[in-house]
Amino acid sequence: MDWRILIVLTPLLIAAGWAVFNIGAAALRQFQNFLDTRES
Repeated sequence: MDWRILIVLTPLLIAAGWAVFNIGAAALRQFQNFLDTRES
């Protein structure tokens, strides 16, 4: 395996993971808010 591919992909994977983590947390909060407002 060529190490250059790994060197290029690692920062991209870290950035993608961080974005999914942040967007996922916001989406979960919004979904919980939606459920809370539906119940009352």
